[in-house]
Amino acid sequence: MSGYGFTDYAENHVLRKRPYLQKEWSINVCQNPIRMEKQEQNRYRFLGRIKELDNRVLRVVTLDDKTTIHNASPDWRFKP
Repeated sequence: MSGYGFTDYAENHVLRKRPYLQKEWSINVCQNPIRMEKQEQNRYRFLGRIKELDNRVLRVVTLDDKTTIHNASPDWRFKP
């Protein structure tokens, strides 16, 4: 987990709202994405499959540095 951090929003809202998510999953998606997209407001969206979520795709949003995780949630609409 070295080098990765979480915003206060991620810690206090996202992870509390979705307690089934593990920080390691978000970090793994950022390190091994199946897709990465630049978003508005200097953010990046990473998508990656998580075996523990029935192989569903986890969407992770980072700040511009690509190592500070701001949001994470399963992406139910992902189409490869």
